[in-house]
Amino acid sequence: MRVVAPLWSHLAKMLDFYSQFNPSPLSIKQFIDFGLNACERKSFVFLRKELPVRLANIMKEIALLPENLLRMPSVGMVNQWYATSFDEIIQFEKNDPSNSTLHDFCSSLVKIRNRHADVVQTMAQGVLELKESHEVDNQTENSVQYFLDRFYMSRISIRMLINQHTLLFGQQPPSLLTSRQVGCIDPVCDLGSVVKDAYENARFLCDQYYLNSPELVLKEQNELGVASEIRIVYVPSHLYHMLFELFKNAMRAVVEHHGSNQDALPPIEVTIVKGKEDVCVKMSDRGGGIPRSVVDQLFKYMYSTAPQPSKSDAHTVPLAGNFKMTNSVNGNVQHETTIAGYGYGLPISRLYARYFHGDLMLMSCDGHGTDAIVYMKALSDEANELLPVFNKTSTKFYRSSIQMGDWSGRVATYISKVKANRQSTASPSEVSVGS
Repeated sequence: MRVVAPLWSHLAKMLDFYSQFNPSPLSIKQFIDFGLNACERKSFVFLRKELPVRLANIMKEIALLPENLLRMPSVGMVNQWYATSFDEIIQFEKNDPSNSTLHDFCSSLVKIRNRHADVVQTMAQGVLELKESHEVDNQTENSVQYFLDRFYMSRISIRMLINQHTLLFGQQPPSLLTSRQVGCIDPVCDLGSVVKDAYENARFLCDQYYLNSPELVLKEQNELGVASEIRIVYVPSHLYHMLFELFKNAMRAVVEHHGSNQDALPPIEVTIVKGKEDVCVKMSDRGGGIPRSVVDQLFKYMYSTAPQPSKSDAHTVPLAGNFKMTNSVNGNVQHETTIAGYGYGLPISRLYARYFHGDLMLMSCDGHGTDAIVYMKALSDEANELLPVFNKTSTKFYRSSIQMGDWSGRVATYISKVKANRQSTASPSEVSVGS
């Protein structure tokens, strides 16, 4: 029996209604243009429709998850949070944008943001509960991977909308924002500064745990190879999240590969380049590299090289566990959560990169080191939100059959497993068939 939030009984019709609409992706330029001419009433009228659409689209997909996963307590808790937040937002559906309504709306957004603060690790705990209590087949793993990419991307987009509104129109202390920021967006984001912030915080953790850390070598240049400070329109906290995760992984690899007692560890080299279409941040380490068989696994939510955290862990080992930090990125205070023990650091970092049509890629040389490249759009009007849409295509994916391998290597592996399973009971003639 599916775990269904109690609120859903009277929200079903509203969910059906709002899930018919596609989310309206915004470009980072649109965020900036609106923020510079901010009108709280216009923002209210947009968000009271757009937020329910984004919530309803992803809530419909939650209902399509495998039965065993929906039964997990942590997933039921997340389900309840989303139903509660959806219910609270649609209360403003027909309200006039009076001053009291605008104040209540902003307060509700803050409450929703706080309620969803632990969604990532709670959903991750639900997946962990599934792995511990049931055998997970390939189809279930593929469905979970597909869903979580869409679920967490939806969460990033919803938090972006909420943060913009509350920072522009809420009671946010001015000291927490730089004077040039428009909400959480910096029109002239200094990428080198964000790199240094992420490095210093990751280095602090590395020094605490290993008593040593590699140095940083930073280079910035334009497309002609000329040294130049690179500034673009971007969300500093998003870039920080990606870089902090990459630095954390790179430092761990370097120290463990070369030994923490070594006086001079190979430095981590970061190169920032602004081209015509993309701005790239390349991070290179000499931490021994990653085998090709592992690289693809690093972006899967059900794979991790670090110890799994327990529910009771408030703090665990830095660089290999579940811990929280509060950091200031260009003056904008962010509540950062790193969940390396769940294996979600890299997958979610890639989602942050892809949110505005960028990307995050790993290229490794086994035995030497790894290059990680973060791509961002150079032009703000091309940096559009990438949003999941609930439709027939997404619905069919959760119900698709298991795909058979169509390459000989995979087929041979499959046949060898079948033979191994049947060898103890099969006759000699049966075993030799197809050999």
